[in-house]
Amino acid sequence: MTNELLETVKDGVAVLTMNRPDRLNAMSGEMLDAMLASLERLASDPDVGVVVLTGAGRGFCAGGDVKAMAEGREFGGDTMEDKAQGLRAKMETSRWLHEMPKPTIAMVRGAAAGAGLSLAMACDLRIASDNARFATAFARVGYSGDFGGSYYLTQLVGTAKARELYYTAALVDAKEALALGLVNRVVADADLEKETMALATRLAAGPRVALRYMKRNMNAAEAGTLKELLDLEAWHHTRCGMTEDHREAARAFVDKREPVFKGR
Repeated sequence: MTNELLETVKDGVAVLTMNRPDRLNAMSGEMLDAMLASLERLASDPDVGVVVLTGAGRGFCAGGDVKAMAEGREFGGDTMEDKAQGLRAKMETSRWLHEMPKPTIAMVRGAAAGAGLSLAMACDLRIASDNARFATAFARVGYSGDFGGSYYLTQLVGTAKARELYYTAALVDAKEALALGLVNRVVADADLEKETMALATRLAAGPRVALRYMKRNMNAAEAGTLKELLDLEAWHHTRCGMTEDHREAARAFVDKREPVFKGR
């Protein structure tokens, strides 16, 4: 694995750290290739229940590498088709964060801008330091946006506010981000890792099969009809009722104790 992306696993929680702190973790092809490989692998790793994405140093991710943009080497390939296909392949990182069958959490300190914001929004949950700052940023560099940001932001804050934030590239601080529903929690910077890992460890120790199907339901609810969702919920709910975790939780409720989930 490249040193531009670090990976650790402990207590069922995998932490992926974007590691270009001198560039505020601006994306590189090497970083994104490593992230895509890690996400694909972690999605099916039975020892991992939750994936946390964060950035090294004082920022989460500043998005694309503006220096590379200025030098005309941000995307590979010679033709427009080659460049678009190359970008689309790297954007699979965003889809994996959103669709992988386990909870994903963005732990955000400092700047989350452009495609960096898109990656944070692709995660199921966002825990932000009180020094976190968010911006779509694309308008500032003459781009329309990538990595699914327009989809995720519309889902999180509504279409009118999403359009405003894209068109103006306005900077949103942690307090406003919480009010908008862009993040789930804001904590003191000194407590960011402790609070995020406490939540991640709690989820990793939870009923993993049920969490997997909860995520499928939530993703389906973003675009499906009520009838389609009711059908899906019926199948998923029935499936979860056949798990060892459900039977253990029911026994624990009767015994007035905390359940011990096994993820099966």
